[in-house]
Amino acid sequence: MQPQEERRYIQQARGDPRAFVHLYDHYFPRIHAYVRYRVHGQQDAEDIIAEVFLKAMRRIRSFEWRHENSFAAWLFRIAHNRIVDYYRRREQVEIVETALNPGTSASDNGSKGAAALTSWALRPEEALTRQETFQQMKALIETLSPRRREVITLRFFGGLRNKEIAGILELDERTIASHLSRGLRDLRDRYAAQTPLQIVEEANV
Repeated sequence: MQPQEERRYIQQARGDPRAFVHLYDHYFPRIHAYVRYRVHGQQDAEDIIAEVFLKAMRRIRSFEWRHENSFAAWLFRIAHNRIVDYYRRREQVEIVETALNPGTSASDNGSKGAAALTSWALRPEEALTRQETFQQMKALIETLSPRRREVITLRFFGGLRNKEIAGILELDERTIASHLSRGLRDLRDRYAAQTPLQIVEEANV
């Protein structure tokens, strides 16, 4: 979707909720991949995804267009905050320090995110199947520090740029770039140090 087209749909949705369906269709795969990765349990994740888009539709009149990526950052901030609220209600206040597993099934976008991460960051000598790669990526990401885990997830599963991630996490872009660079380095080192079987076994402990 082109920025001009997106802005037009936003304007239309302020007066006609039916126009929001175009924004929903465009952003659903990315929001789904991000929430599904961060939330344990398919039903809980789907409920949160629905709430995110419902809240966005209801509050779209308050959204301020600043640049071509501002709507994506706004939408992902809603999702991020909703996930935090979800775990707070479950008395898991330290959400970013909790190791999460999204379940046994993965969305296509999640698999693509893991594949992109592997291709760009790890570059293993031997090719792995897509499912094996995804499972390894999930396990490895969970070993990162909480902040680096969140940055990696937003970047590769949410498809956001550093500037957008900075806005969501309320950090400057240089800090985000540092977390991303160090997180990818950590993943490379840990991938090289462990076999696929060891990674999966540790994730299941």
